[in-house]
Amino acid sequence: MDGELPRALGQIPSGLFLLTTSYDGHRSGVLVKWVQQCAVRPPMVIVAMSKGLPVEPLIRDSRSFVLCQIAQDDRLLQRKFATPPDAREDPFVTIPTMTAASGAPIVKQAVAYLDCELVRHIDLETDYALYVGKVRQGGVLNEGQPAVFLRDSDLVA
Repeated sequence: MDGELPRALGQIPSGLFLLTTSYDGHRSGVLVKWVQQCAVRPPMVIVAMSKGLPVEPLIRDSRSFVLCQIAQDDRLLQRKFATPPDAREDPFVTIPTMTAASGAPIVKQAVAYLDCELVRHIDLETDYALYVGKVRQGGVLNEGQPAVFLRDSDLVA
């Protein structure tokens, strides 16, 4: 991209969340950077996520996901989920979790969580897809500063 467009887009604040899901005994998670509330009644969120991740079939089949808001200083989760986990492995074996009503893991060290029912999957003609979730349950788990950042001039997420 030319000019100031990348920099202007980079000024849109983003948060860092661990999206988790579970289906048929398999659990997985992936870091997502683009999450926004998109409705109040009922409460809904929209997530933009890279296509082709091992977590996608689990979201599709379970029709649910949990968003765990990561603390700014939580380097453990940021490192562990910097690359998507292998589809055959449970990435939560060494991480304390509890189970949401949807069955997805909630990471106990998260600042907050939202347990969501998938209401829409939008396949865009890009490298990202959109997932719209109706928030069924949520809460604040720990005090802490949520990981929020502004991107530099690159558009890589």
